[in-house]
Amino acid sequence: MATIFSRIIAGEIPCYKVAENDKFFAFLDINPLVKGHTLIVPKQEIDYIFDLSDEDLAAMHVFTKKVALAIQKAFPCRKVGEAVIGLEVPHAHIHLIPMQNETDMLFSNPKLKLSSEEFTAIAQAIHSSL
Repeated sequence: MATIFSRIIAGEIPCYKVAENDKFFAFLDINPLVKGHTLIVPKQEIDYIFDLSDEDLAAMHVFTKKVALAIQKAFPCRKVGEAVIGLEVPHAHIHLIPMQNETDMLFSNPKLKLSSEEFTAIAQAIHSSL
């Protein structure tokens, strides 16, 4: 059975896409910690990020860097934090989170409630900064 991320990549479930290439897909986290919280996933359905080949893991981080730099342009912040947790969905993924301070990366923080219009504007701002 396909993961929710595979279904998003296939267009079966809507998302707020930020970027994609032949191997990776970036979209906004639907339960963001802060505005600009983005997920990077490989199109290959694989559960554990370190099960990716060395080449694919390196390529994923190069793609992630491009998206992170675009997030930083769209949402000025001190840094864009990167987190790999991978327990909530059995599909490798990287969280990119604009940070003003370290507490912005706490997954126990309350999640933002954003409108569809806000998500659309955020995705467009990041995409335009690529």
